[in-house]
Amino acid sequence: MIKTIKIVIIEDEVAAARRLQRILQETGIQHEVVAVLESVEDSINYFKFGKIPDLILSDIHLADGNCFNIFRQVEIKIPVIFTTAFDQYAINAFKVNSIDYLLKPIQVDELRAAINKFQDHQSDSLLFEKLKPYYPEANTYQQRFVIKSGNKYNILDTNNIALCYADEKLVFALSYDHQKAILDFSLDKLEQLLDPSQFFRINRKVIIHVKSIKNMALYFRGKIKLGLSVNTDIETIVSAERADDFKSWIEKGTI
Repeated sequence: MIKTIKIVIIEDEVAAARRLQRILQETGIQHEVVAVLESVEDSINYFKFGKIPDLILSDIHLADGNCFNIFRQVEIKIPVIFTTAFDQYAINAFKVNSIDYLLKPIQVDELRAAINKFQDHQSDSLLFEKLKPYYPEANTYQQRFVIKSGNKYNILDTNNIALCYADEKLVFALSYDHQKAILDFSLDKLEQLLDPSQFFRINRKVIIHVKSIKNMALYFRGKIKLGLSVNTDIETIVSAERADDFKSWIEKGTI
């Protein structure tokens, strides 16, 4: 039996939302549009309290801001196909479960191929779940660290770490809320502990989280200079020898 894909559309232009629904019909793929959301605020409220769909089709520029604000405020693990007139947000899109990035005007064949990619991904995930009992438990990556702060201990979630860096003989973690903590691990050990789909060692002294990357620029001798979403004096330059692996990591989620 073919499963009906439950889809949420995030689009602030009524005409564009209607056109997208018409193109969805033309793909011939069995689906149901369960909601059309017009703003960041509506979307946040929906995903906090509404039903969870199978797939999101989202524009980027909405009436009350950038759609990435939704993903910063609500944890969303649902695959997303971005539908936009702008091509400069592709890097940001790869950070939030993007499975495709379609430029307007969207064509039927493009949307059909994107949804087919989603269905293939779902099939692979289901197969993995069925086979998982027959294989040894997969390696689990570090979820949190216990941090000493004076005479107290605090918990630092790894998904709140923007970067880790070595400074002389110490290794620090800088969080997204700009808290700095000393870690009792070397960078070599952290590379083994942290999820490689989320963290990448850009040079000998720095490991960064994918969501901390704000922009990238070509640098001399094949290096890549990164601008981060957190304020730091740490130099975040991808070394020339790691540049190709870094670009592959950005595109595929892991190397």
